[in-house]
Amino acid sequence: METISLGGLTPKVFLRDYWHKQPLLIRNALPGFKGLLSRDELISLACCEDAQSRLVVQKNGQWRLKHGPLNDQDFTRLPKKQWTLLVQDVNHFLPSARELLSRFRFIPHARLDDLMVSYAPKGGGIGPHFDSYDVFLLQGQGSRRWQVSAQLDDAFVENAPLRILKNFYLEQEWVLETGDMLYLPPKYAHNGIAEDDCMTYSIGFRAPSYEELLTQFLVFLQDRISAEGRYSDPDLQLQSHPSILSAAMLSQVQMILRKIKWNRNDIEDFLGIYLSEPKSHVFFEQPAEPMRLRDFIQLVCKNGIELDLRSRMLCVRNKFFLNGEVFSGSVEAYRILIKLADNYELTAIKNMDDETGGILYQWYMNGYINLKN
Repeated sequence: METISLGGLTPKVFLRDYWHKQPLLIRNALPGFKGLLSRDELISLACCEDAQSRLVVQKNGQWRLKHGPLNDQDFTRLPKKQWTLLVQDVNHFLPSARELLSRFRFIPHARLDDLMVSYAPKGGGIGPHFDSYDVFLLQGQGSRRWQVSAQLDDAFVENAPLRILKNFYLEQEWVLETGDMLYLPPKYAHNGIAEDDCMTYSIGFRAPSYEELLTQFLVFLQDRISAEGRYSDPDLQLQSHPSILSAAMLSQVQMILRKIKWNRNDIEDFLGIYLSEPKSHVFFEQPAEPMRLRDFIQLVCKNGIELDLRSRMLCVRNKFFLNGEVFSGSVEAYRILIKLADNYELTAIKNMDDETGGILYQWYMNGYINLKN
């Protein structure tokens, strides 16, 4: 699938001059784009137990936020203007949403987070705010006014349910029509206001904090640390204050902690597992009537397979990471599986070795992949 238009820029130039650096407005980035779902379909999705949704209402200068799952009554009491519905991970529900994300494959899959879709009537928005990640804002139905600022002032409105900027200093402003797109780097203040009934498609990219990476890496190491011995003090000295941690005890524990070691292979496994791990609300269903291995392989070779919409797959060297699990394969397995990781699908395969077939069958049994029709 072709990448989305970057306004005459090549992906290489975009990454060099704009990514993580400055905003970029792209008119008619996706010619003919009318959106992926209607307002009513988005509302229906927001009422699903599996969907992550938010309803934001602004009235008399006050903000009200409700987290989903929502229900029909939530939408019968809304004002005509100044409210917004947001649904995360729409790519978990619509094949067309994953196809849209495929147009951004010039950004590594490891950085991709999700597709969020928002609907708002005239005046609707969530207020001026910062995001800690890169985002492409693609306009679907209707039009939306975007105001942006490179300000450093990050004071928030007190007691608001959203992190709304207390002071917003408008620097640039555009109205996006259907098919237009705005790229914003992290920490760029922005405010989107619906000009009429409109839907916006936000392609967000994941940027873990240092604290998150460090904490999760330590959790990962728990299962890999092995150390013999136990704390001991045969030369224990009498202390005048028994409540004090002695220098000898501190030194011994410091020496023990220095035994914690890791290498590049550990980092590869940690990052692949961590970044491919499903979000906490995501669950996979095993096939109700699983077919035998031989029949499965025959259908894979004939029709191909595709990742489940909720699956995340990454690769480093000969290791593949799928939904937080790691699998190693041969050169032949790599040749086939890298296509699945890159494209989210495999077309019909003429020849497949037993090892690759076994790996795919295990994923099929776990609900991670589906047979194509």
